[in-house]
Amino acid sequence: MADSPAHGEIDLAVSTVIFALRPGRDGGAPTLWIPLVRRIRDPYVGRWALPGGRLQAAESLAEASRRHLKDTIDLEPKYLEQLYAFGDPERSPGDRVVSIVYWALVHAEQADRVTEGENVRWFMADELPELAFDHNVIVDYALWRLRNKVEYSRIAHALLGETFTLSQLRGVHEAILRKPLDPANFRRQIEATGALVATTAVVTGGRHRPPRLYRYNDAIDMADNGPLGPRAT
Repeated sequence: MADSPAHGEIDLAVSTVIFALRPGRDGGAPTLWIPLVRRIRDPYVGRWALPGGRLQAAESLAEASRRHLKDTIDLEPKYLEQLYAFGDPERSPGDRVVSIVYWALVHAEQADRVTEGENVRWFMADELPELAFDHNVIVDYALWRLRNKVEYSRIAHALLGETFTLSQLRGVHEAILRKPLDPANFRRQIEATGALVATTAVVTGGRHRPPRLYRYNDAIDMADNGPLGPRAT
């Protein structure tokens, strides 16, 4: 949210909630983290906020989201989906701003490339400070959407590498849902979807039988964009 619009006008902005799976505090079990940027101008100067900004006339909403992510935290997520439009008249002091919010998922290697500093920092998604505007509400909504969608879609793929073990995939689901899952039941449910393809590779170096590596079926798109397809974003 940059310069104020002219009096009586409605400003259109795009913000993005980015989720990554990273170790918990003191190296604990993986949990969800999000990167935030510190505001350097009023309103809410000094407070943390979601990355985003104004929509330019010649770009789509998704293009604006990707541009702001690249410019502010140097991230280019593979999974990007429109979340919701937030337009409460009081959400931005002195302005009338409608934000189209996207949510994105990145795997750990991408997240590690984000350079943290005075104005960019990762936060645990369930332990956020008071953010600028209505961004706490936005993050809560994104978490709710993620936790509902992970149970029937293949979006967990975006938090992993190209190949992974079933144990690693189960760990992603457990981190998102914040509850343990029975390994045998999880395996049956995942295999029943037909979304996974077993590779010929295994993880070596362990003391037990090496686990097989899987990948997702590339014929299934991670984002459900409806009948309009990817251009709907």
